Amino acid sequence: MEKTNDEEQFIFRRMAEGDKIAFRFFFEKYYTDLCNLVNIYLQDPVVSEEIVQDTYVYFWEKKESISIEKSVKSYLLKASKNKSLNYLRNEKNHQGIHEKLAVGAESSYEIQENTVDVKQLRDIIGSAVEKLPPECRKVFKLAKNEQLSYVEIAEQLNISAKTVENQMGTAFRKLREYLKPYYNEIFMFFLIYISFSI
Repeated sequence: MEKTNDEEQFIFRRMAEGDKIAFRFFFEKYYTDLCNLVNIYLQDPVVSEEIVQDTYVYFWEKKESISIEKSVKSYLLKASKNKSLNYLRNEKNHQGIHEKLAVGAESSYEIQENTVDVKQLRDIIGSAVEKLPPECRKVFKLAKNEQLSYVEIAEQLNISAKTVENQMGTAFRKLREYLKPYYNEIFMFFLIYISFSI
């Protein structure tokens, strides 16, 4: 049975409060449609999935500040489309279509070569977190390990909530750079964490 827009708004509010099951609902409902949409633009299933995964990671990370004007589906479609267009612009600026396809093939090979188990992923992620700048690392650990809100972190560290948000944004950008070789495995680890809080 399809959920009405009002029901989805309720589920989104639950997600914004940290409900992992609510996030899983949106992931399972729209993931395939988003991949199909992005692939229309990119004509590359591997990169399309990476972009959709990145969209969902952002959707969860920014759940407290995201504003849904029309519907969650519309938000995710627009976000995925924008990331696709940004990707195409970057590709156009840096390489031709033949190079793009070569990189896609190489990435697929690297993903196979870098397959690791959950314990290794924990170690890899932990190592990446330790590479963060000190203040950035402190904020990130309070948010992820202590499950504190941005406001609570701001009060504890005597800084503004905006500074906390900026530090978290920096942390996620740097972590994506550090963990890029393990992108697909890290995303699956993220989904497991969201679903089961391992």
